[in-house]
Amino acid sequence: MESVDAAGKDRRRRGATRIRGTDLVTILHCGICEAVHRLGAVTAAVYLLDEDRNELRAAMIGGSLPSVFTLPGRMDVDAPWASARALASGRVEILADPGPGEAGQQCMPSYPYVALAAPVIAEKHRFGALTVVRLETHGAYGAADRTRLQEIGDGLAVALAELAGSGAVIAPGPTPLLVPVFSPETDTDTPGWGIPGVPGSVGTSLVYPLRRLAEMLNQAATMDDIVRAARSYVMSPFRARSLVLASASEGRLWVLGQCGTSSGVVRNVHGARLNARTPAAEAVRGRPLFISECRLSAADSDLSDDESQAEAYLPLSGSRSYFIDLPRIGGRHAVGVCCLSFKGPRRFPPEERAVLSTMAGLLGAAVKRVELSAEQHAVAECLQRRLLPSTLRELPQLTTTARFRPATGTSKVGGDWYDVIKGPGERVVLVVGDVEGHAMESAAVMSQARTAVTSYATEGHSPSAVIDRTGRLLAALGAEQLVTCCVIALDTADGMAEVALAGHPAPLVQRPDGTIGTLDAPANLPLGVTLNHAYQGREHVVEPGSVLMLYSDGLTGCDGTDPEPRARALFGSSSRETGGDLEQLADRLIADVLGPHQRRDDAVLLLACYEDAGGEGAPRTGSLHIQQRDLHGVKSARTFVADRLNSWGLAEISDTLRLIVSEIVTNALIHAGSDVDVRLRAFADHVRLEVRDSDSNPPVPSPLALSEEENAQAEHGRGLLIMEALSKQWNTSPNGRGKTVWLDVAIPDA
Repeated sequence: MESVDAAGKDRRRRGATRIRGTDLVTILHCGICEAVHRLGAVTAAVYLLDEDRNELRAAMIGGSLPSVFTLPGRMDVDAPWASARALASGRVEILADPGPGEAGQQCMPSYPYVALAAPVIAEKHRFGALTVVRLETHGAYGAADRTRLQEIGDGLAVALAELAGSGAVIAPGPTPLLVPVFSPETDTDTPGWGIPGVPGSVGTSLVYPLRRLAEMLNQAATMDDIVRAARSYVMSPFRARSLVLASASEGRLWVLGQCGTSSGVVRNVHGARLNARTPAAEAVRGRPLFISECRLSAADSDLSDDESQAEAYLPLSGSRSYFIDLPRIGGRHAVGVCCLSFKGPRRFPPEERAVLSTMAGLLGAAVKRVELSAEQHAVAECLQRRLLPSTLRELPQLTTTARFRPATGTSKVGGDWYDVIKGPGERVVLVVGDVEGHAMESAAVMSQARTAVTSYATEGHSPSAVIDRTGRLLAALGAEQLVTCCVIALDTADGMAEVALAGHPAPLVQRPDGTIGTLDAPANLPLGVTLNHAYQGREHVVEPGSVLMLYSDGLTGCDGTDPEPRARALFGSSSRETGGDLEQLADRLIADVLGPHQRRDDAVLLLACYEDAGGEGAPRTGSLHIQQRDLHGVKSARTFVADRLNSWGLAEISDTLRLIVSEIVTNALIHAGSDVDVRLRAFADHVRLEVRDSDSNPPVPSPLALSEEENAQAEHGRGLLIMEALSKQWNTSPNGRGKTVWLDVAIPDA
């Protein structure tokens, strides 16, 4: 034991002659430079114990790029990593990544560095550890390397002990100091990167696309943004032929996006099982695979003159976890995989592998964030849609349609809603409302407000009384969000309409002559503001043939300006282009306003066409409600269509419409799984059929020959082909909680 202690003291004395300084920075820099040069390392770091003595933090890191960025900044003293183990055991510890290998494949280690750590301990002081890393190509650490590093660590400990004896505090700073240190023995020449012979040029060139990728991914909001960033700063700089990003879910891999000549990779990856013995599946289990050469089959080759290619499979782990001091991920699955292919054989130099692994961590974090945001947005949208009416109440004299588009700039729940309520007698109440904010509280207040408005309107109260009572109820319930609202009660017998507003944009009306006006009413204050007087409304006369437009301000943007002028302009231009068709008008209004840009607020649109009850030109209408589990629902729909057409003297198109309604109602009952409403309207030259259900997803056009798995989610092609062949025009329109599939069939000789 005495001889061992004597040997340790002798090593510390020899080390102390090399490492000298008057301050902490100088001592650390001297130790790092000596470690890099004597051990042929690319990077060295000194870890010091923090003030609480329970964590090691990097005080200084010296070396070349990109290796300096692969060292962790901190670790617990009991962590199973080389630096922490060296301090705990008092001897040199090694950590290497042997990397996986498959028979018949030329695989390489995922992390091209090997770490060696020595304790920095003096007689009465435990300071931390000195860690070096060098490229795998430099060879394994031998006994001489261990002895050299131990000597340097001992000398560093002596110098730090002398500094501590003078009263200096030996502790790491908030972030490590980075020092460029280049060793001629380890300065690598990586083809395609940097200038040969210029120290640091290769590493700096490699880090540039990594930095730019991080910037683009920080701004990525969609999967397309991620793929675009990967194409620019992963695929292009590394001269890859193709790039494919796939996510892991439900036991399989699903392609998220691809670029380049990627059809062969997509075929092999999309839908592949995670338990399969494929490189992509192996990578998802936690380790990158770099295959320098593999043979291609004729089916998988995208280029006929290629017989081989190189491939890289990088796990999208959701974090940059390929640091030397981090243990293997083991059986933990990543969120996905990034697949790269290269034309012909390729050597993957060590520094390239380090950068690609780090890039995969950035891509994984971005994919995870975007997928989580999409899931949250889908949940929020589903919840909000469930709070909207499943169907719109209609009378023969009033045709309505609605559109709802949630905000795309947020994943939270909004509070916009619309409603069509049947009042006493011939009264129909039209409602559009907007609750401030995007939060669960907004959705809750919206539900309370909609229930209150529906209840008071059904009882027959006037619009001004409806919003007055609703406001008082919300105040009693303690609602903190402000609510704006527009309520119109229209008597379809004589066209009298009373309008009441609660801080909401006034509704617009397009008269039969094409002019557009406003149904003015006192603006009042939003619901939720305590008032000493009742809300006021105003009466108008609506001419037969008029179209009413109720909307929320999200339809015209959220720039704080008056929404009416823009809404009026959109209403007029869209009406001229759609020829008065209500469904097409609603689609055009939504498309014109929303476009491809992000929407910061929900958008609600409610259109109602008032038709004279006694006029000769009024369309003939009829409706049928089919319950979800009605086994005779399709037969009832066919009978309903035949009876109505016969009573209108249109028996010649009965067979056509019965066939069409049979297909659409069948699809609605099977795929939507909800109640179905059928509406038939006869005009002068055509008959319109509308089928509504509660599934907002549009019907999926598909060929007749599909695989069994694809057919399970498709319309099987038949119903859509029948509509396309037999109708004058058809379309599908989402509206809140569901959609309307509508079509027109021409009346012969009309």
